[in-house]
Amino acid sequence: MRAPDLPAAARLAARIHPDYPEDDAVMAERLRLCPEGCLVLAAGDDLAGYAVGHPWRARSVPDLDTLIGDTLIGNLREPAQAWCIHDVALDPLARGRGAAGEVVGLMLAEAARRRLPEAVLVAVGDAAGFWRRHGFRPIPEAAPAGYGAGATLMARAVSAAA
Repeated sequence: MRAPDLPAAARLAARIHPDYPEDDAVMAERLRLCPEGCLVLAAGDDLAGYAVGHPWRARSVPDLDTLIGDTLIGNLREPAQAWCIHDVALDPLARGRGAAGEVVGLMLAEAARRRLPEAVLVAVGDAAGFWRRHGFRPIPEAAPAGYGAGATLMARAVSAAA
């Protein structure tokens, strides 16, 4: 992802995740703080998908629609213990082609490269089944603010070969 991709990603986010709105500044901040965790799936002059991930604390994710500032890179009170998959969005026309699974692989590879022991995310809507197929399991900690009823905090170990 690059800064010029942000408006298209915001439009896609509004279509795919209307129940989980975030200010455009949230994605812009994640891109600025962790560009290696921000990916796009191009479709001509537009985007067919995007993903946002970053280092974070173990067994948690930031609240939805929250700027995380300097806490992201190197300034956590404790060193990062997990890779947070903050958001994955695919246009319905881009689904069923393996792109989402490829994104999971790229995110896990970045976590492994950083030697982070786990990946963590919040599954919303009916997405928990997808994440289970990729090795994520529900954990007892509650999903943070903004993700709505039925949101499930999930984690999986990251292997060195991810």
